[in-house]
Amino acid sequence: MRELTAVEARRMRMVSQGLVTGGWLGSTRTPLEAVRHSVALQGQDLPAVLRAIAARSTPGTTLDDVRAAFDDGLVRSWAMRGTLFVAAADDLAVLHAWTAERMRRQEWRMCEVRGIDQATAERAADVLVEVLADGPLLRSAMLAAWEAAGVSTAGGRGYHLLALGSYDGILRFGPFDGRDQLLVGGPRPSVPEPERALDEALRRFVGARGPVHPDDVAWWLGLPKAIVRASLARIEGLEAVLVEGREMLVVAGAAGESSDVVLVPGFDELLLGYRDRSLVASPAVLAAVVPGGNGVFRPMVVVDGAAVGTWRFPASGAAGRSSAARSRRATARGPAADPSAPVEPLLELVEPVSAVTRRRIDAALAEWPHR
Repeated sequence: MRELTAVEARRMRMVSQGLVTGGWLGSTRTPLEAVRHSVALQGQDLPAVLRAIAARSTPGTTLDDVRAAFDDGLVRSWAMRGTLFVAAADDLAVLHAWTAERMRRQEWRMCEVRGIDQATAERAADVLVEVLADGPLLRSAMLAAWEAAGVSTAGGRGYHLLALGSYDGILRFGPFDGRDQLLVGGPRPSVPEPERALDEALRRFVGARGPVHPDDVAWWLGLPKAIVRASLARIEGLEAVLVEGREMLVVAGAAGESSDVVLVPGFDELLLGYRDRSLVASPAVLAAVVPGGNGVFRPMVVVDGAAVGTWRFPASGAAGRSSAARSRRATARGPAADPSAPVEPLLELVEPVSAVTRRRIDAALAEWPHR
């Protein structure tokens, strides 16, 4: 069995995830292929997941390119652990084949707390199917249609009715209208061989996350460990490796490479793809990424596979460049103030870095392409 140091394991993960030397991704994948490679990417924060997909696609891929991929098979929906994910439509069907019933029971308990009874849920489903039969619709328009039909969406009811529709396979987020994502209806694809389909999905999952522990896989799916371990045992082409004495899985022959400085958006699978996040982030970095344990995962600065701090745009939402880049632009344009000048991103380094690495971080922030 191969033995890997923590550094070697982190470098291997960066390759698995699609992150490479130079600060951006050397992937040759389209957005659809990048998502298929990953099986699914956590997507409760829509701007963040669009950036995560772009970052895992061919360099030069824009956010508009990613949005366009939702015309070509990508969907966003509630899936595992009560969370929204982006996946190809057929992969979502596989995930739902294993998780939807379990998650629907959990969702139903939250519906009951909000006064949604069976008759109301059935009425909401009927209205949803009828309205979406006419084509994609904004979420706000769907909520308005429910209200018009006498189905209250107040107090979070609309959110949970949408989630129920997702688990029932009659609803998902699909194409974009500008920057607004539309709801689409219709039945999800069938999964004639769920066990075989799960095995194929988990083979890709290991290829996109490895080295990964089987317990991480079970946590990510929200499934019993026995089901996941049985599936992993059936998959050919996986290799067990020892990472600091802990047995993990990779695709046979997987290798790593130094990745220099990489910026990842919030809620990124480099961290959220694993229950045990200690390989990538120290306790101090985790505290900065998830301040107060509030469930909001900030973007991370990653150096050779290890998170060293966070970065983010100010609350105004404006993207930014480094002060040096702004200074160069001001010099080129003359002394007049530029009221449209973008705001600098906020950088919080937790772990010490060299002066050379700090300059590379500043350069990566200045060149961040996914604004």
